[in-house]
Amino acid sequence: MAVCQWRAAIVIESSVLHERAGSVYIDILVSMELRHLRYFVSVAEALSFTKAAKKLHTAQPSLTRQIKNLEEELGVRLLDRTKQPITLTDEGRSFLTDAKRVLALAAETVESVRRLHSGEVRALSVGYVSNLFYDLLPKTLASFHQSFPTVSVNLFDMSCGDQFRALEDGRLDLGFVGLHEPIARRGLEFRTIASYKTIAALPKGNPLAGKTTVELKALAPMFFIGMSEASYPGYREWLTKTCERAGFNAKVLQDVDLERTMIHAVAAGLGVALVPEQLKKLEHENVVFRPVNPTVGTEGCVAWRSENPSAALQAYVQIVEQVGRSIR
Repeated sequence: MAVCQWRAAIVIESSVLHERAGSVYIDILVSMELRHLRYFVSVAEALSFTKAAKKLHTAQPSLTRQIKNLEEELGVRLLDRTKQPITLTDEGRSFLTDAKRVLALAAETVESVRRLHSGEVRALSVGYVSNLFYDLLPKTLASFHQSFPTVSVNLFDMSCGDQFRALEDGRLDLGFVGLHEPIARRGLEFRTIASYKTIAALPKGNPLAGKTTVELKALAPMFFIGMSEASYPGYREWLTKTCERAGFNAKVLQDVDLERTMIHAVAAGLGVALVPEQLKKLEHENVVFRPVNPTVGTEGCVAWRSENPSAALQAYVQIVEQVGRSIR
């Protein structure tokens, strides 16, 4: 049966629809067809009923009626039709994010079912950060495939923050998520599987770039480029504690969502950054990487939900631990 024909009980943000403008939370649990969400996303992205109807190959009056029915069922106005082009309300922007998430989950569910090798063992969905754990992931997958050749593995390149959200709503079995503090706060199971040296990323013209090793305290007068809490939960807390141990408070100029964006910000001379040594592979002609003193470790952890019954998951966790110990 096509995804758009499924009927689904949609729980938005733990049965809560956010009215962000007033920070009001409305408890809501609605039953609707996924096609309503698909229609809304098309209109919200095009900001035009005409363009959305053409893309969906449906009549505009029918599409308009479907969106109005959706708004009535939710009890909120998602679109402001008083001007052209139409615009999203605050509720509409919030609902768009959730609608995309639900549609993505439905698509992933269908794909996972199609990939099942048998009725006894389901596929294993693993999240990872492409610029981290690249030395660990291939080895663990090769070892897992040798032991469990009939279990397919679905890989998803996601930020740590997106992995947490995917773990919590069941889209991932396991995530390579980095620091353990944000894992523990979410009540997830975890294992520390690696420890990496922290290095300093410096603009090429920075006076410290000519040194073979950078004293952490020497970074005190400089601005730092950090990673956002949405993408890398716990990074700011880790950076703050690391700098406090060196005797100063970090001055963070801005937080970014991507490692590559961080390196570009450093290259532009906006600040310096403390990163795991794996990020040296993100080379830039205007950035140099230097070891720091005292030595600082950056831990790497995997996380999963304790109630996940997958035997393949437990086997993979053991393999990750073994491979992690062998390369430390």
